[in-house]
Amino acid sequence: MSNTGAPVVLTMEGAVARILLNNPAKHNSLTAVGIDLFIDCLNQVEANHDIRVLIITGQGEKTFCAGASLEEMSSGDMTGEKFETLTDRVAAMPMPVICALNGSVYGGGSEVALCCDFRIGVYGMRLKVPAAEIGLCYPPNGIRRYVKRLGVTTAKRILVAAEVLDAEMLLRVGYLTHLVLQDELEVETMKLVETLLPLAPQTVAAMKQLCDQMADGNLDLAKVLAQTQRCHTSGDLKEGLLARRENREPNFSRR
Repeated sequence: MSNTGAPVVLTMEGAVARILLNNPAKHNSLTAVGIDLFIDCLNQVEANHDIRVLIITGQGEKTFCAGASLEEMSSGDMTGEKFETLTDRVAAMPMPVICALNGSVYGGGSEVALCCDFRIGVYGMRLKVPAAEIGLCYPPNGIRRYVKRLGVTTAKRILVAAEVLDAEMLLRVGYLTHLVLQDELEVETMKLVETLLPLAPQTVAAMKQLCDQMADGNLDLAKVLAQTQRCHTSGDLKEGLLARRENREPNFSRR
């Protein structure tokens, strides 16, 4: 566990890890130090093979994340490349990642959430990326991610026009996968966690990676077949079928 006074806090309990953005006074924006801490937390989660689900959320009820610190961008201590390192790292996590959006999301914070597999939003939240308003051109990987996951029209509304999208619109365009009341966020997040935990972790990781590769258009068929074979030879398929016949919960291997 990280220091609870830190701007990014990691807890790991059983098969669930949680990363908390812990700077509500600054709308959970990320400094260069905060990004380094965030990446270190991600590295610890990936190294722990007991972890099957990762939750990323923010402190408070106003803002999930306001992206990179504008003060550090002005001083030159923060760069787009550094933030891109973080978003690419979140997207590459092998286990399912749930973003519990405790409030509104701004700037690069919206991309952090977009890198997650599931995004649970709350009524009353909104999204705005003011990059065009301050003369910041998003890095190519970030633009590609918006276009790939939301389509070019919605990406232009967010990035080019700097539109404000409310919670209902975010659900409609596919940015949010779930939309709940603020006081239901933790309960609904844990319901999704409980849905994911019993699943075969190696198979889940493989299919998550394959979905992303297919969406990116960079599928390597030989690697796909090798991944599929690894899942089968792990014994999880045999265990899953046996558990189904015996009407019990399967005992899958670790991730």
